[in-house]
Amino acid sequence: MKRIFLFLVTNIAIMLVITVIISVFGLGRILDQEGIGIDLPALLMLSAVVGMTGSFISLAMSKTMAKHSTGARVIEQPRNELEQWLVGAVQRQAAAAGIGTPEVAIYDAPDINAFATGMFRNHALVAVSTGLLNGMTKEEVEAVLAHEVSHVANGDMVTLALIQGVINTFVFFLSRVIGHIIDRTVFKTERGHGPAYWVTTIIAQLVLGILASAIVMWFSRQREYRADAGAASLEGKQKMISALERLQKSSNQAHLPEQLEAFGISGGMASGLKHLFMSHPPLSDRIEALRRAA
Repeated sequence: MKRIFLFLVTNIAIMLVITVIISVFGLGRILDQEGIGIDLPALLMLSAVVGMTGSFISLAMSKTMAKHSTGARVIEQPRNELEQWLVGAVQRQAAAAGIGTPEVAIYDAPDINAFATGMFRNHALVAVSTGLLNGMTKEEVEAVLAHEVSHVANGDMVTLALIQGVINTFVFFLSRVIGHIIDRTVFKTERGHGPAYWVTTIIAQLVLGILASAIVMWFSRQREYRADAGAASLEGKQKMISALERLQKSSNQAHLPEQLEAFGISGGMASGLKHLFMSHPPLSDRIEALRRAA
């Protein structure tokens, strides 16, 4: 709740600063004089409501969506020794991390992967693939589980949603300002909004959304290093390094659905400009960071 409060205060502060700048420099009056006629403070507030609401609705639905999209089966009552061990490992790690025990689930997939999601630290979901259980040693699986538990303990799902909400706010705001200006100055629409406004707004929102996603993905990459360090603290550095090295050997396999990739233990691979839009750092960089850690 402290993390949520701080980010909400930050978001509100940013909006207030922009509103003050608009008033001090008379940007609203300038636009009105040029025939633009747009209430920028009101639009900014509307953008915040839309951006933050959409992000939090997505976060609130994350567990349900994750279960449906992967076919994950929650272990409510362990049916065998493996399931008992999985639940016990997560319980032990959650207690050490100071959080409530997440739901533990298994989903059928050949790739070596796992993910954590959920709106609350004490009511999260940790899921592992059958490929991970079949392709890793118990020590490596424990390291992966610790990585996901660290994501939950760090509040990464909530923080990512908050950052996405802030990004959504400004994408929504700027795209409509651009659409309004183009509609009035280029296409000379005098009343209401013409077709040019909607076309320009949609194009601007797509372009700005793509560019802004690089910011979200940068944060996502940073949180992977933190979760790796958390796993090393819970289970030992060598265990986590061994798990990441195992993942390197399966890097060409299929991964999680795109909407869940940022919450997994391993993301896709990319180079050049595509690197800016990766949810995970290269595995080699993560291994090197762990080796350098004290």
